[in-house]
Amino acid sequence: MTALLAHISDLHLDGSDRSTRRAEHVMDYLRALPQPVDALLVTGDIADHGAESEYEEAARILAAPFPVLTCPGNHDARPAYRKALLGLTPDDSPVNEVHHIAGAAILMCDSTIPGRDEGNLDAATLAWIDATLSALPDGTPALIAFHQPPVALHHPLPDAYQLQRPEELAALLEAHPCVTAVLTGHAHTAAATTFAARPLIVGPAITWTLRLPWEGDQPADREQPPGLAFHILDDDHRLTTHYRVLP
Repeated sequence: MTALLAHISDLHLDGSDRSTRRAEHVMDYLRALPQPVDALLVTGDIADHGAESEYEEAARILAAPFPVLTCPGNHDARPAYRKALLGLTPDDSPVNEVHHIAGAAILMCDSTIPGRDEGNLDAATLAWIDATLSALPDGTPALIAFHQPPVALHHPLPDAYQLQRPEELAALLEAHPCVTAVLTGHAHTAAATTFAARPLIVGPAITWTLRLPWEGDQPADREQPPGLAFHILDDDHRLTTHYRVLP
């Protein structure tokens, strides 16, 4: 069965009218689609300061008639994220969840290091990914999503804070050919490349867009409209991505 997935990232909700308006604009667009998506993926930095009030606002804005799957980013705080967004008991352990959507398994993984901007899939998370993929029925396609990209994107800002020890994830993926693609956020730019012989798709940011080195010296372009991606995972386990911007 074909899965239609929307993908957004880096809302950085901070209580300001600007961040609220931009996130609401994207969600209004998604809710009004003539054909609803099977799920929305949100790849981190949902809150800007990790405050409970920011996650309470996120829960309100992200409420939708389709599943909304999230993972934390470096601006997120695990205890408040668990409590106010997921309705779980607050603690500081990694937030890893698997969701079964339209015949596909979507692993939303926690690549955060509390208090740091770079990412890491720790031993417990890698073991969870391995066990989760190993338990899937034969023929089930899987997507892995987390915040920090595991490869350089040719901009000094995100490249300074990418996923650490990506070779560990690459080795894990080699053992699991069911993984169709890797999805991330963090870089504030819509991007497509490869990692471990899979597509690596970076979701665009809601809050601001990364100005690339040949576009100017100031990295944060706050005038660009928010963006989103649509991923189609078809019966051949092939992923096709379309990007949209919403003026």
